[in-house]
Amino acid sequence: MPVLTVTQINRYVSFKLKEDKNIQGIMVKGEISNFTEHFRSGHLYFTLKDKESAVKAVMFASAASRLKFQPEDGMSVIVSGSISLYERDGAYQLYVNDIQPDGAGAASVALEQLKAKLAKAGVFDTAHKRQLPVMPKKIGAVTSLSGAAVRDIINVLSRRYPIGELYAVNALVQGENAPDSICSGILKAEAAGCDVIIVGRGGGSSEDLSAFNTEKVAYGIYNCKAPVISAVGHETDFTIADLAADMRAPTPSAAAELAAPSMEQIAERLNILERRMKNLAEMKVNRAAENYAALNSRLISQSPENRLKISRERLNILENRIGSAYEKYISKLNSAVCERAAKLDSLSPLKVLSRGYSLVYSGDKLIKDAEKLKKGDVVRIRFGNGEADAEIIDKR
Repeated sequence: MPVLTVTQINRYVSFKLKEDKNIQGIMVKGEISNFTEHFRSGHLYFTLKDKESAVKAVMFASAASRLKFQPEDGMSVIVSGSISLYERDGAYQLYVNDIQPDGAGAASVALEQLKAKLAKAGVFDTAHKRQLPVMPKKIGAVTSLSGAAVRDIINVLSRRYPIGELYAVNALVQGENAPDSICSGILKAEAAGCDVIIVGRGGGSSEDLSAFNTEKVAYGIYNCKAPVISAVGHETDFTIADLAADMRAPTPSAAAELAAPSMEQIAERLNILERRMKNLAEMKVNRAAENYAALNSRLISQSPENRLKISRERLNILENRIGSAYEKYISKLNSAVCERAAKLDSLSPLKVLSRGYSLVYSGDKLIKDAEKLKKGDVVRIRFGNGEADAEIIDKR
């Protein structure tokens, strides 16, 4: 029996596996685990397993580039490929040519994955949504100029908003080159100074609308500086363009109505603004009149004439106060004089004389003792009422 090398054994087994038609071009169902995408080569490596077993699998970059979705751990899939031996390690593995989700279609899974990715990046955030201009001067329309969508937009704007300018940019709305064409159209409309941009097309199948479900178009709308209205002609389903746009319209005609007001709305708004301006003007005039009156009052109060008038009034008040105080003071003095006069009067000798007594004077000297007199002296007698002269005849 010959002695074989490990390499010879592995090559023999690999050859036998490749010869076996039962394991070539097969389809295998299982769950993905240990998924790895080699960032340099683009090859995909993973394990395909069920409840009891597992098998290594590899998908080379040439086949992986055709996938419409991103495989993930835990995803149930059906893969097509062939079994062969990786001679270096002596391990057999499944070489995958295609992967399809088990249940949902690849396109549906890819769409949901892209939605999740863009949502995580903030492309759909309401905080990023911008308000549409009330009266845009220039309205952009990025769509196919040979389609019905642009005609609908022209009809609506010419009827509702003839004062606005429409800037239409021709773009492919389906096919492989449509996403790049739509993004280029958005940039042109933005560079032309459009105040709002309508991006869309008429209705169609999900395949026809696929350009509006791409990452390129989502970021083209997200990065646009002007507000964007998505107008993909479908009523029920939302495209990624709808989610990324600042406003979503079910049809191009509805988008045109959202982009600009009607002349009736403008007239009503002008009436409202006119009433507001009138009320505001009246308020300002009334406020100015009140300020004028207040300033005039202050000016009058600070004028020399008014200050002189006030000074005169104060002087009159002071004069009245002084006069009143003087009268009170004189009255107080009079009362005091009267009181003292009454006391003095009560102590006056005249009071004594009025009761029958009299005073005897020798010259100007009051005689208080009879011993001071002698016979023959002439004296003056003061009575309560009048005086008399007398001669001393005798004394006792």
